[in-house]
Amino acid sequence: MIRWGFIGCGSVTEKKSGPAFNKVDGSEIVAVMRRNKEKARDYAIRHNIKKWYDNANNLINDNDVNAVYIATPPGSHYKYAIAAMKAGKPVYIEKPMAASYDECVEINKVSEETGIPCFVAYYRRTLPYFLKVKQLIDSGKLGDISTVQIGFAIPPYATDYNSDNLPWRVKKEIAGAGYFYDLASHQLDLLDFIFGEIEDVYGFTHNTAGLYDVEDTVSTTFRFKNGVVGSGSWTFVAPKNTRLDQITIVGTKGKLTFSTFNFSPIELETSNDKQEFLLENPENIQFYLIQNIVNYLNDKGEAPVSIEEIPVSTGATAIRTNYIMDKILGKL
Repeated sequence: MIRWGFIGCGSVTEKKSGPAFNKVDGSEIVAVMRRNKEKARDYAIRHNIKKWYDNANNLINDNDVNAVYIATPPGSHYKYAIAAMKAGKPVYIEKPMAASYDECVEINKVSEETGIPCFVAYYRRTLPYFLKVKQLIDSGKLGDISTVQIGFAIPPYATDYNSDNLPWRVKKEIAGAGYFYDLASHQLDLLDFIFGEIEDVYGFTHNTAGLYDVEDTVSTTFRFKNGVVGSGSWTFVAPKNTRLDQITIVGTKGKLTFSTFNFSPIELETSNDKQEFLLENPENIQFYLIQNIVNYLNDKGEAPVSIEEIPVSTGATAIRTNYIMDKILGKL
């Protein structure tokens, strides 16, 4: 049985992830931690969890906890992940893996030294919607892939205008960068899953609206090791009527268009046909990834399999996304 302790129990754990840990066979939540003890207690009571803490080390060292879910902002992933693995406990880290590529390197170093697995919450790798995208590409329906284009545009959030109390996602010391780090990480990891590693990347950033200190506009060009080339553009200060969430993949026989966050119908266009595909997500969107991780951890003792043989997101894959993002942002 995998007995989870949560470090951080904010909004992402309410529906996207938290309930899945109790729904998956061979898994249960036994403790949660939040720096505000009353909020930790409230979460525990509402979700029928027996223990709550306001100190992460107390949770990590709880003998009833044998795996740790780190659901805090990226700036603290590094210290909590390393502490948990040094205590002998596998970690499941919210994305992005850490606030910088260098911190990811240290996390993976400890994982390798201790032999303790590290997983990262890039759950799109396990969703039927994106598995269908990958299946359509791998089937050859698009022919030889030539280009990939990412287009993303959203208006500012209401909280972005409050200079005295900005959201943590635009505070570099907490988030690692701005909204690009939080949202583009999903898109870049997904393309890594579909096409493999990006080999070359160049990026440009700008703070267009000046609502906060970090970038609000990003553009990039990249090339995968397999030769496929691509580009991406992101703006987080677009007008309300110009929202865009689209990835377009063009091949010699057709074009595939889909979204990352809206889950609009997947569109496959060829010279002879046009098809649409729409697949449903689980109620808790991280369910399939958590299920795969739990199955791996529970089976490891009796019938070990290579972690590369199961569809999960590990520190070894997630670090590549941090590297690419840091290159785009000029942090490396």
